[in-house]
Amino acid sequence: MRRRELVKLVVAAATWPFSAGAQQKAIRVIGFLWSSPGPWTPFVAEFREGLSETGYVEGQNLTVEYRWTEDREDRAPLLAADLVDRKVDVIVCGGREVRAAKSATSTIPIVFVHGDPVGQGLVASLARPATSQASASSPSR
Repeated sequence: MRRRELVKLVVAAATWPFSAGAQQKAIRVIGFLWSSPGPWTPFVAEFREGLSETGYVEGQNLTVEYRWTEDREDRAPLLAADLVDRKVDVIVCGGREVRAAKSATSTIPIVFVHGDPVGQGLVASLARPATSQASASSPSR
């Protein structure tokens, strides 16, 4: 899969909850939880471009709340909790930050770019990603 296709897939998954909901908010909010902006700058640019291609433009009908762990995994739980407290519509995160996001919420959809969700024990199966052994003990916010 080429990088551009991957970005479009992530954007589609991140915006799916927006179109699936019965009630539409005027401005959608995406929580973006990642390790550090430096090496991921091209991905962030492609993410924004993919969003605009689907009709979501930052500052017009979309806000993106960026949170960077600065490569300190111990910061991820606090930053994930902050995004949940801000009531974002979806959380997009890197592979290392997904556990923190999953621990912070059981109601906000989480989209992550790399990793094996079944192998990491995040979901029981790809066919039923909402069910996992870990979700039964996750706190709900």
